Amino acid sequence: MANQIDLKAVSARLRENIGVVIKGKEDVIDKLILSLLCGGHVLLEDIPGTGKTTLVKALARSIDCSFTRVQFTPDLLPSDLTGANIYNQQENQFVFRPGPVFTHILLADEINRATPRTQSSLLECMEEHQVTVDGVTRRLEEPFLVVATQNPIEIQGTFPLPEAQLDRFFMKLSMGYPDGDSELSMLQAFTLQSPLATLQPVIQKEEILAAQQQVREVTVSEAVQRYIVNLCDTTRRDDRIRLGVSPRGSIAFLHAAQARAAMEGRDYVLPDDVKAVCPDVLGHRILCKGHGALQSSEQAKELLEQIVRQTRAPIEG
Repeated sequence: MANQIDLKAVSARLRENIGVVIKGKEDVIDKLILSLLCGGHVLLEDIPGTGKTTLVKALARSIDCSFTRVQFTPDLLPSDLTGANIYNQQENQFVFRPGPVFTHILLADEINRATPRTQSSLLECMEEHQVTVDGVTRRLEEPFLVVATQNPIEIQGTFPLPEAQLDRFFMKLSMGYPDGDSELSMLQAFTLQSPLATLQPVIQKEEILAAQQQVREVTVSEAVQRYIVNLCDTTRRDDRIRLGVSPRGSIAFLHAAQARAAMEGRDYVLPDDVKAVCPDVLGHRILCKGHGALQSSEQAKELLEQIVRQTRAPIEG
């Protein structure tokens, strides 16, 4: 992989810059960067005040690209996201007014507070990176990343995301509470002003596009590909699982393993890369028996970890 950018160094720059604002969450930061390198969207699920919005803002400010935040509410319409054709009296014609999805990084805050109709307006944007309004299709500028947040505790007045929409998210992550030392560091950093206000870009969007292309070039042996297929197939045959991993999920699984290898400075995937990304890439894509859409993320991840332990991994990648 000569004459190409150092993906390990790029990841380290982003990690260090975001770490100025977000303390003690290196694992979550790494997974968010991994998703960016794969061009995959992220669902952040956690209680209020744990830093979900701040994390996304820190990522956006670390890259020289555009960022838009949308607060999802029950009265939000699809056109409020995608844009609409507005009649211009001076020009005597309809003019398209782009919505907030025409950005590089879109923060969909509390996505489950919007109606299913509005939620579904994001599907084309997330899957095809385009918007169709009144029969006219417009491409979204690359890179394009959607990070949605939701509160798993408060369900009154919310609309749970259906499985079809959950499957569009590359990873589902949770921030969690910081430990004591990390929280102390956070208090010291935020004493005078938020470090987010002075955060500067450390990477250009062109570098991100090059990195995304380079991730796809990471070598995955047939043995490791078969290992990924076996893990996904097991979720479809396990008696404890009502809905297994889709083919879209297995492709995301492959790309996540490639990105993890690249972030480690390798141009080939090891079985350990597959194991490391499995819970976060597949956890929201399975539905355990006896549980509805509000099943615990931890239950699904624990089940996947059992499947990983029981599935034989190839000796060599």
